[in-house]
Amino acid sequence: MSYFTIRKEACAEFEERKSVFIGHAKRVETESEAKEFVEKIKKEHKDATHNVYAYIVGRDMLIQKCTDDGEPQGTAGVPVLDVIKKNGITDVAIVVTRYFGGILLGTGGLVRAYSKGASEAVNESGIVEKVLGVQITIILNYELLGKLQYHFSIKNWHIEDILYTDKVEIKFNFESQYLDKIKKEISEICSGKCEFKIDKEGYYFKSENRLISS
Repeated sequence: MSYFTIRKEACAEFEERKSVFIGHAKRVETESEAKEFVEKIKKEHKDATHNVYAYIVGRDMLIQKCTDDGEPQGTAGVPVLDVIKKNGITDVAIVVTRYFGGILLGTGGLVRAYSKGASEAVNESGIVEKVLGVQITIILNYELLGKLQYHFSIKNWHIEDILYTDKVEIKFNFESQYLDKIKKEISEICSGKCEFKIDKEGYYFKSENRLISS
């Protein structure tokens, strides 16, 4: 099972008819974290005209909330929430701050501006897939190291760490669904002369052929 979220906290700023809009996005794990982020941005921009927010939390995307924060109903919070939905991401909180510049934007203008603020914040954050994975440690004798490293290179598998003691320990991350297949493949290369340690399953960021701990 996998899902998509954003990689990092980020913000993006632009001006629309003299109003300044600042989109802030952060990856969150719980609704409490989402609320804390919203409050943080509100405090940082307490002199702003509006701090509109929306968030979706949970791999099932069941926790969803948005607010217009004083803008006409449906012109701010819902467009921000729609940006999250259209990108197919979750565990995301977005706040779009507005400093009013004296020119009214109208209903359509507000929807476009708040959508843009949210979209640009998401683009700055970067969308990433998270997958269930495990860290695998292979324990083997030194004479098998070169053979296994060569196999990793042709497969384009990323080695996270190598420890040298009386034996060699190779650590790498892999998707849980392929665990049995990987163990079998490596055992065949090592003619069964290796041991495996499997860490607790968890969610990792997926970047091409590498899983990165989140």
